[in-house]
Amino acid sequence: MTANTARAFWIDRPGKGAIRGESLPEPAEGEVRVRTLYSAVSRGTESLVFQGKVPQSQWQAMRAPFQGGFFPAPLKYGYINVGVVEAGALPAGTPVFCLYPHQDRYVVPAEAVTPLPASLPPQRAVLAANMETAINGLWDAAPLIGDRIAVIGAGVVGCLVAFLASRVPGVQVELIDIDPAKAAIAEALDLPFALTRDASRDADIVIHASGNPMGLQSALTLAAYEATVLEMSWYGSTLVPLPLGEEFHSKRLILKSSQVGGVSPARRARRSYADRMALALSLLQDDRLDALITGESPFEELPELMATLSTTPSGTLCHRIRY
Repeated sequence: MTANTARAFWIDRPGKGAIRGESLPEPAEGEVRVRTLYSAVSRGTESLVFQGKVPQSQWQAMRAPFQGGFFPAPLKYGYINVGVVEAGALPAGTPVFCLYPHQDRYVVPAEAVTPLPASLPPQRAVLAANMETAINGLWDAAPLIGDRIAVIGAGVVGCLVAFLASRVPGVQVELIDIDPAKAAIAEALDLPFALTRDASRDADIVIHASGNPMGLQSALTLAAYEATVLEMSWYGSTLVPLPLGEEFHSKRLILKSSQVGGVSPARRARRSYADRMALALSLLQDDRLDALITGESPFEELPELMATLSTTPSGTLCHRIRY
């Protein structure tokens, strides 16, 4: 492999992917060439993209920053990439994070990469995009001192939201899931855990991140009077039934969406995307978060791996790709 060639993972058609070779330009002024160390599969979103389940109305909104091709396919998609600068506007050897697809080398503007904090291992930096989502969710939820917060869904985003929320003084956080095996992840993060059927009620804020419509229904049940239910899941083209004639109405609940594509209105006037990403990387400097990385595979296996993770994830949280 030479400096002017690269290999990238492409979705050839829904449910089928392959690694393709492509040419790579020399970095122009203000650009960098990055050699990838690790990427990771954002299992919820990328599974829907891989299966061709992005609604046509959302094709533009769901474009990744450096996406190749168009929905539904052929498509080069992804936004978790940790690498090291080889040449260009930043010093060679600088470890960086970039919202780039699964590709072993790439050229981007220097402002598109964020240098890693010196104490952050590149292996853990693959959690940066999910941490950024969690930060945005908490900006949207706006927890107060002493709040009771229920987080439904112990996936990567749900765990990171609960982990951050637990740092607010006086806050009582409960991480909730239907899978009893997730208790081990909660324990590793020092978070209280409950199965959905045993979860505490009367939460001031319920944050839903399970990706399952049944979880959102549970969120309405666990919320206290005039509480906020924050929906962080994305369902693609799946219709979501919701009993809005029951507790939602009588408890005067607020149902609010959170999506990482825009900086939360609570901080938009004072925080840029770059500010948010730098904050995400700084908050990953805790080795307990390594528990969220539940597997690793070489880049060459990504076509088969993506097909497996999109249909039978088997408890996978963050799956790291090694280059």
